[in-house]
Amino acid sequence: MSTSQVRQLDPQALWNNFEDLNSVPRPSKKEEKVIAFIENFAQGLNLDYTVDKVGNVIIRKPATAGMENRRPVVMQAHLDMVHQKNSDKEFDFDTQGIESYIDGDWVKARGTTLGADNGMGVAAIMTVLQSKDIAHPELEALFTIDEESGMTGAHNLQPGLLKGEILMNLDTEDDDELSVGCAGGIDLNIEWDYQQETLANGHKGMEIKVRGLFGGHSGMDIIFGRGNANKIMNRILLGLQGTAGIRIQSINGGGLRNAIPRESTAIVAVPEDKVEDAKEYLDYETASLKSEFATTDPGLNISYHSHDIPREVMTSEAQVQILNAVQACHDGIKRMSPDVDNLVETSNNLARVGVEAGKAEFKCLTRSDRESGKMDMARSVAAPFLLIGATVDMNGSYPGWKLDPNAPMLGIMKNLYLELFEEEPRVIACHAGLECGLLAKPYPNLEMISFGPTIRHPHSPDEKVSIPSVQKFWRYLKEALKRIPERV
Repeated sequence: MSTSQVRQLDPQALWNNFEDLNSVPRPSKKEEKVIAFIENFAQGLNLDYTVDKVGNVIIRKPATAGMENRRPVVMQAHLDMVHQKNSDKEFDFDTQGIESYIDGDWVKARGTTLGADNGMGVAAIMTVLQSKDIAHPELEALFTIDEESGMTGAHNLQPGLLKGEILMNLDTEDDDELSVGCAGGIDLNIEWDYQQETLANGHKGMEIKVRGLFGGHSGMDIIFGRGNANKIMNRILLGLQGTAGIRIQSINGGGLRNAIPRESTAIVAVPEDKVEDAKEYLDYETASLKSEFATTDPGLNISYHSHDIPREVMTSEAQVQILNAVQACHDGIKRMSPDVDNLVETSNNLARVGVEAGKAEFKCLTRSDRESGKMDMARSVAAPFLLIGATVDMNGSYPGWKLDPNAPMLGIMKNLYLELFEEEPRVIACHAGLECGLLAKPYPNLEMISFGPTIRHPHSPDEKVSIPSVQKFWRYLKEALKRIPERV
C-alpha cells in the first residue's frame, strides 16, 4: 500500500502529521529544514514558540478549560532520525522524503529507515498541539535536535526555558513499557596514519563483501547478540592473512555510531599461488559464520570476486597492527545489570572501520548506566588502538538517567495502564540513550517518564512501527494528559 493509504490509518490526524514530517529531510546535524517545518507548524496554530541557540524548538499551548490548575507538562521528542538504507537502494536523504507503506499490521519504509524513531513521538505531540478536543494542562512541546548523533539539543538546553513540572518523553519502543531510567554513553573517534607500499608483482585482486546482517539499534538491540559486520570482516581478513598472505588495500564497514554495522567491503591482493587457498578458506569460514549466526542473522551473506589488482597496500607491519587492534576491540555486551533482570549494563558498538590511502578511522559508542562502568569500558576499547599509536578522542559524553521506582507520576501511569488495558505495564530502565538524563541537569526537579508505541529494528532499513500499537499509545497518551494531578 502507498503513502496515501498510510494517511487513512487511525488515528488519522497523527498519521497525517507523521507523513508530513517524513516528507521533510531530517538527518542528524542537518535539521534546518525540519526546524523550519516545526516553526511553520507553530505559526499556523498561532502558538507561542521559541527556537534556542542550537535549534531546539519549544512550543507553548495554554491549558484547556478546567485544567488550568493542573501541573504543567513538557512533551518531548527529537526531530532528527537515523539515515540508513540498503546498499541497492537509490535514495538521497538530503532531498527525498521517506517512502512509507503498509505491510499487514506494520508501517515500513521502502529500503530505508522509517523514522518512527522518533517521528511517532513528534507526530503525537503535533497532534495534541493542533487538537481542539483533547483535555490537557498547560503544555510545552520540546522538540530537540541531533539526538541520534550526539544529543546536541539536550546537551545545550539552557535553564529557565521550561516551566513544566512533568516531562513525558515519547521515545521508547514497546507499548507495554514505562521507562524511568536509561544508559549514558560516550563516543570514541579513533584515527591512525599508517604506511603504504607498492605491491610487488604476482598478485590477484579480490573484493570481499559482508552483507545481509540484521543490524539495528546499538543500545536496544545489543542484547540480541547480532553480528557486527566490522568484526566479521576483521575475522575473515585475519584468517586470510594467515592462510593466504593477503595484503589489504582498503576496508569500508559500518557508519553511524548508534547502528550495529550491517555491511563491510574489503579490497585485498592475494598472491597468485595462494588464490585457491584463499577461496577455500573463504568458503570454509563463510559456512562457519553462517552457522554461528543462523539464529540472529539468517540473511548473512559473504561473497568474493575478482577485482583490479591494488597498486598500493598497507605495509605488513601496519596490517598486522590494525587487524589485531580491531580483533582486540570489545564489541557487544560487557556486563549485564546485577539489579534489573534482562537489562544490559555496559556495552560497546564498533560502529565504523574505514581504512584507505594511509588513513584509518574507527568509531565506537560505549554505553553504561554506571558512569564508572562507562569510562572503564571506553578505556578498554581505546587501549588496543593506543598501543599501535592511534589518537583517541572521547567526546559527546552524556549521563544515564537513574531509575526511580517511587516517582509519583510513575504510580499514576501504572494505574492508568492497568485500568485501560487490564494488565500491568513493564517498568524498566533501557540500554538506549534517552535524553532524560541530560535534561535533568538544567532541570533537576523535572519529574520524567518515557513511553511510546512499538517500533522494531530502529536504525536499520527494516525499521517498522505497529499500527495497533500506535492506536494504543495514542489512547494512553490522551488519557494520561487528563490525569495530570493538580499543582501542590
